[in-house]
Amino acid sequence: MFKKRQIGNTNLKVSELGFGAASLGNLYKAVSNEEANCTLDAAINSNINLFDTAPRYGLGLSERRVGDALRELPSSDYVISTKVGRILTPDSKANVKELRYGFDTPMPFDAHYDYTYDGIMRSFEDSLQRLGLAEIDILLVHDIGVDTHGDKDSYYYQQLSESGYKALAELRQNGLIKAIGLGVNESEICERVMELGQWDCFLLAGRYSLLEQDSLDSFLPKCEQHGASIILGGPYNSGILATGVKGTSVPHYNYEPAPQDIIDRVSKIEDVCEQFDVPLAAAALQFPLGHSSVATVIPGMGSERRVNKTVELFYHDVPTAFWLQLKEAGLLHPDAPIPVKDAN
Repeated sequence: MFKKRQIGNTNLKVSELGFGAASLGNLYKAVSNEEANCTLDAAINSNINLFDTAPRYGLGLSERRVGDALRELPSSDYVISTKVGRILTPDSKANVKELRYGFDTPMPFDAHYDYTYDGIMRSFEDSLQRLGLAEIDILLVHDIGVDTHGDKDSYYYQQLSESGYKALAELRQNGLIKAIGLGVNESEICERVMELGQWDCFLLAGRYSLLEQDSLDSFLPKCEQHGASIILGGPYNSGILATGVKGTSVPHYNYEPAPQDIIDRVSKIEDVCEQFDVPLAAAALQFPLGHSSVATVIPGMGSERRVNKTVELFYHDVPTAFWLQLKEAGLLHPDAPIPVKDAN
């Protein structure tokens, strides 16, 4: 049974290991309905209670699959998180035989950014329909910020600041959702939106990991002051902390082939892993939970086998001496809190 941690100042409590459902939107490759069902059943049977999805994941496919798996369960058994910021519209000319937005999905829709009050309200209602659920627990603003929007960042940020945040606050105040936050790959935008009002959590992918801890200098302290929890996505930094760098495959970091300095750093971390007989992926999965602001870690899990292996890695015994050795070698931020072993 996974321990649970609180989301911000809400009453929501989530398992320390959560389920990232991008893979079930057929990210890069198709996953059959049968395999998707088996994957979700394995996560439920492992007592994972947080399921994170989004309209973008397979243009609605992931939400449909997650909703189908959760619908028969008591709502108290799970926490469902989805996202706003994109509206899906029918596209009769969609080529469902090729990748669209990175997904091999049969869903004949297109996606359009919209962070306005009306856009967020419509996205919320559409997600309820696709999920087939009466409630959504956590609503996250998806992919706001410079990394996604470049020179249109100010345009979309203005939508969120002038009316979009009002929609989120209204939904929360009326009890239609329990928590609001962002789902992004950059910490800067999370700090920026704190000026708009009270956020409960930030789903941040890859920016606090075994490989990088710059968030300790600014972002994580601000989250503590703000009262916002972190849902930590991308604990493997796009795969390099799962595969390592000593095999024959090309290691990936930040969705691209890893640069040499990153490869060198991971190689040194792997050396310490070998010294303590700790799988690199186990260390990557467990490290972020050493920080009190991190409520849960949600790696992508696209198969039943992957779920079972991830649970095994999560529970792998990692001695305190391992973390201390990484610090001594200069491979962890000196102020990085390390996971504490719980006898229970």
